[in-house]
Amino acid sequence: MTIFVDMDDVIADTYGKHIELYNKEHEKELSVNQISSGEVWQNVPEIHVESIRAHVVMPGFFRDLDVIEHSQEVMKALYDKHEVYIATAATQFPSSLKEKSDWLDEHFPFITWQHRIMCGHKFILKGDLLIDDRTYNLEKFDGDTLLFNSPHNSHDNGFTRVASWLEIAERLL
Repeated sequence: MTIFVDMDDVIADTYGKHIELYNKEHEKELSVNQISSGEVWQNVPEIHVESIRAHVVMPGFFRDLDVIEHSQEVMKALYDKHEVYIATAATQFPSSLKEKSDWLDEHFPFITWQHRIMCGHKFILKGDLLIDDRTYNLEKFDGDTLLFNSPHNSHDNGFTRVASWLEIAERLL
């Protein structure tokens, strides 16, 4: 089986990083538990929206992300059993290319450079399964899909959802 796995908010916690930086920049105490839906920038005062949107172009933003719980061990098991590729829209933020690659080297060293696809549109990928947090990436994928839960996709329907990497392990291993 050929499996494509997104990075941001699937194995790397960008949502949490936005909250962390917002709290630091504006001396707030926002937590993911306080957000029921939407992007982080949709859950803060209008005056702070642009500072959150600017995070993705800050040097080091993509290099210093936390790992989503259990993703490393489940990804390793999947990688040993299937053809697993990272498929991330790194070209959307060109400065993220190196940072994402370095982050993978540190946290997922078993995923070699040959198994890293840094692209724009993911519908060009040909495989059996795409695990992503963005429905627009899943909609045109010609294969099975899993929507990884995130507050920003809480109201999106029509896809099989997974809430954790342990759930993915139950389904695929």
